[in-house]
Amino acid sequence: DLLKKFERSNKSTDGNSSTEPFRDAFQRYIQPCLAELLGSSLFIFVGCLSVIENTEGTGRLQPALAHGLALGIVIAVGGHFNPAVSVSVFLIGGLNITLLVPYILAQMCGGMIGAGLAKVISPSMNYAKVSGAAFDTVQADTQIVPATVAEVIMTLFLTMVVCMGAVNGRTRSLLAPLCIGLTVTADILAGGAVSGACMNPARAFGPAVVADYWSYHWIYWVGPMSGALLTASFIRLLLGDEKTRVLLI
Repeated sequence: DLLKKFERSNKSTDGNSSTEPFRDAFQRYIQPCLAELLGSSLFIFVGCLSVIENTEGTGRLQPALAHGLALGIVIAVGGHFNPAVSVSVFLIGGLNITLLVPYILAQMCGGMIGAGLAKVISPSMNYAKVSGAAFDTVQADTQIVPATVAEVIMTLFLTMVVCMGAVNGRTRSLLAPLCIGLTVTADILAGGAVSGACMNPARAFGPAVVADYWSYHWIYWVGPMSGALLTASFIRLLLGDEKTRVLLI
């Protein structure tokens, strides 16, 4: 009897060990990407819907609150939901290089899903009036420089809060999700009239695909990615802890 029990226990152990590599791969790679896909879908759905159904008289307040609250909530669950954030986190050593491209692809797919869901449930008149919540603030070449600079600065602000509040060891805080959400709200209230306050290429890409609106779309990649690079430079050179900083002064 003891021998049989020993053999059964060995078989069960062998079975568990055979699934261990798959379980490890799922938790390390598949699960985080699924979280990015789902979180980006929900965040961008709420963001797009807040623009499409923006009631008269509220101005930028409704989209600002909706984007900020939704982002703070999904970040509390865990994830980036923004290619510019993923790039800045990767550059300061907070994200493995093998996950960078899958994260960005998941975020872009989530953007399309969220924008598509918003289109499905929105009245066609409201949807068309705001170009499907795509970024249509820039209408002339004279607006390119102010809009691009605004996107750089606002994304710098956002990614700085993310990296210092959620990644950097010395300054990491449990209040990071709240601070990140408030940063998005402040950016939209401050810069919405200049560029639309995107700060997130996935938020721009999803509605652009669904609504087929590509006018000046490149601004919402160049601006946020440049802001992410600036954030990584500041943290790597000056603001990061000893583990992150390149210049150990």
